[in-house]
Amino acid sequence: MKLRTAVLAVIVVVAATLATAGASERASTTGDRQRLRPMIFVHGFSGSGAQWESQGLRFASNGYPVELVDVLEYDSLFGEETREQVYERLDAQIAELKDESGADQVDLLGHSLGTGMMQGYLTSSPERAAEVAHYVNLDGAPAAAPPGGVPTLAVWGRGDPARRIVGATNLYFSQKTHTEVVTAEETFEEVFTFFTGKEPRTTEVVPEDRERVTVSGRAVLFPANVGVENATLEVYEINGATGARVDDRPAATFPLAGDGSWGPLRASPRANYEFAIVREGEATHHLYFEPFLRSNRLVRLLTSLPDGGIGDLIETGPGRASLTILRYKEWWGDQGVRSDALEINGVNILNEANSPIDKRAIGVFAFDAGVDGVTDLTTPIPSVSGLPFITGVDIVVPAADPATETITVAETARGGGHVELINVPNWDSVDHRISIAFNEYG
Repeated sequence: MKLRTAVLAVIVVVAATLATAGASERASTTGDRQRLRPMIFVHGFSGSGAQWESQGLRFASNGYPVELVDVLEYDSLFGEETREQVYERLDAQIAELKDESGADQVDLLGHSLGTGMMQGYLTSSPERAAEVAHYVNLDGAPAAAPPGGVPTLAVWGRGDPARRIVGATNLYFSQKTHTEVVTAEETFEEVFTFFTGKEPRTTEVVPEDRERVTVSGRAVLFPANVGVENATLEVYEINGATGARVDDRPAATFPLAGDGSWGPLRASPRANYEFAIVREGEATHHLYFEPFLRSNRLVRLLTSLPDGGIGDLIETGPGRASLTILRYKEWWGDQGVRSDALEINGVNILNEANSPIDKRAIGVFAFDAGVDGVTDLTTPIPSVSGLPFITGVDIVVPAADPATETITVAETARGGGHVELINVPNWDSVDHRISIAFNEYG
């Protein structure tokens, strides 16, 4: 009898131990799921969700499902909707993400103008603030308290060191400029730790070990973020050494309508691609990127209306190309050995006149100003350089129709080091526009 009682006691102890272990494991798993809440990034003036692309890839490299990394886009001139209408869309977006993920709350980030937007949102009602677990304020508006009482991390870049959000964790990266604060590795590490309570395994964008990745995004009118309509997106695999199409037939074709969404594209992470926005009777806009190392939902194809918008500032003419070159990290041309180099066919187009650090330029418009056949890098093009975050460079880039040669665009990031190349055909500017986007994390 005693033996039987002893055996039963052992069984009870073991069962209890296993039950406790199982409960702990379930609690740990549940905790992990809760820590991996959806996040929503809100851009600043003239921005888009693409400014969170590199950080989204870093989160994915640390185990975040791509579906948990989302963005809210809006017209920063508020010509399309009011602030309250933007808030109402954010309400719906939060509810949808919570429903799809099963999360209890979301994490929220704002940059520049987006910080003022999000501070207004979080303080507009206790119910809205209660939906947000963490808020990150990226180089934007100071505040006398954490907005809505939400735990807040504020990351500040170059500028007034007195800026702060009282009661928040305030970090200062005094050597980083305005957009660079958003995309920097150091920012990612701090945000990841703030969201999850642990340090990331890596701050790199780690290539996926697979033959194909899934790429999607939106084609939008800059800077309103309104979707491109009545157009077709043709995607071509290209020869990275020349920019020429590997096949005359597109690898994929997507109609553009509504919010301009396109995809998914099954892309090789080792290939280069051309994205061509085709409108009947209008110039074709060709957009080029570095290879897609991971699946990506935040690719933005920034364009303009054929007969309006910023495209009207680009002067065109036969025999020359017009290029727009983008990187979500400011181009510095006046910092000596700490400057960037951006070469078109071997000519460095950045200097202290057109890209001083205080200009905070992330976009470079390069074309033959006056269509006079003369390159003049001593003075930025006034019509373009008067816009925020953009500079204009007067350079003659020979072109042909049809394209017969290659334009080589090379980026050497701050202070030298690795050179990134994107080669494109020398499309004539009369019927073609060229956009090139370099990775911030190259």
